[in-house]
Amino acid sequence: MQNMEHKDYKRVIDDRWSFRNANTKEYTHCYHSYPAMMIPQIARALITEYRPSGRLKLIFDPYVGSGTTLVEACIAGIKSIGTDLNPLARLLSRVKCTTYNEREIIDELSEIQSRLLFFQESMVRDCSFEHISNYSFWYSKDSLIKLSYLSQLIDEYSSSFNKDFFKVALSEVVREASYTRNGEFKRFRMKEEAISSFHPDVFGLFERKVQRNICGLQLFNKVTGLCNDTHVYDFNTTEAIPSDIICDGDVDMVVTSPPYGDSRTTVSYGQFSRWANEWFRFENAATLDNLLMGGKKTKTKNFDTISISEQLNEIGQRDEKRYLEVVSFLNDYSTSIANIAKSVRKGGVVCYVVGDRRVKNVQIPLDFFTAEMFEKHGFKHNITIVREIPNKRMPSKSSPTNIAGNHVETMSNEFIVILNKVE
Repeated sequence: MQNMEHKDYKRVIDDRWSFRNANTKEYTHCYHSYPAMMIPQIARALITEYRPSGRLKLIFDPYVGSGTTLVEACIAGIKSIGTDLNPLARLLSRVKCTTYNEREIIDELSEIQSRLLFFQESMVRDCSFEHISNYSFWYSKDSLIKLSYLSQLIDEYSSSFNKDFFKVALSEVVREASYTRNGEFKRFRMKEEAISSFHPDVFGLFERKVQRNICGLQLFNKVTGLCNDTHVYDFNTTEAIPSDIICDGDVDMVVTSPPYGDSRTTVSYGQFSRWANEWFRFENAATLDNLLMGGKKTKTKNFDTISISEQLNEIGQRDEKRYLEVVSFLNDYSTSIANIAKSVRKGGVVCYVVGDRRVKNVQIPLDFFTAEMFEKHGFKHNITIVREIPNKRMPSKSSPTNIAGNHVETMSNEFIVILNKVE
């Protein structure tokens, strides 16, 4: 363990938090890939080691993503609330926290499999794909027809309660059966030579993913009760936290991993999710990135900062456009923090897992900014744990300029910022 001091925000390097050999896909965490997922061991350790004194009845995740925190709250037997503007994120979070009847799921899968054995194109009722943008560019006709047949079978042979379980598996197949390049979150099409030899086993992929998820469900059901108190919403914390859902002072603990920047220039949640969001006709599928933090560009800085003022000034001197993009995100991020701070009770704890973002080759210490913004709203910084990222699924290099060959190394560390509410 090694201390790294910077102003008032103590950083501590602690190798225990790297979880290099941990199984990050245990329980329902195995269900679906998602960009920049917080590994479950971090949420689990935070809930155990940094739980607030006294009451711990409600955990809040204001950027729920794939639902890691909510699953861990379920396992710990604690009520949880999460919110996310991404419909796919909400679907994943709900399904991962649901104790489905294993026998029902297995029987319904068998019904679906029996129909797949005798598949013929003439059996497919819905062959219209106009809701999929540029569908012939991204899919072969064969894949589209088979995906549509799977949707049809899910509707016919799964109960209304269980449908979402099968949709989560189908969601992954919808993306993997497309012509998108492997290892990419953004929508990049394969090269023509790769497409010519690309013949995905659509039905086989679906069956394997459902079977994998059943194994995760069986383990999850063993460690959770039959009535999990988990609630997933779509409210935007940069606007307000609805008082009919969370009142001021209701929350005992916040455990979350917020975006590091706007979705267009950092982790592309909207592009990654667009495959499923369009397939299931979810709202705002094509415009999601514009709705997420920093998606709407502004020209005015609405926050005061000491901790990253030098970095922002340097970015502004190098590129005004990029400066305004960063400011737009930080405007939303700081407003979100202000709203979240009000929801936490005195003595409550917030844990933010963040990363340092590089813009115009300037490193922005988001952990310092996070701590500074919370301290403006009655919190005191406790500690920031520095961990390596051996398991977090992110590209090893990014292209912030979107110019071919112009890459920079992405972060290999992240920072777990822990604060206590004192006022």
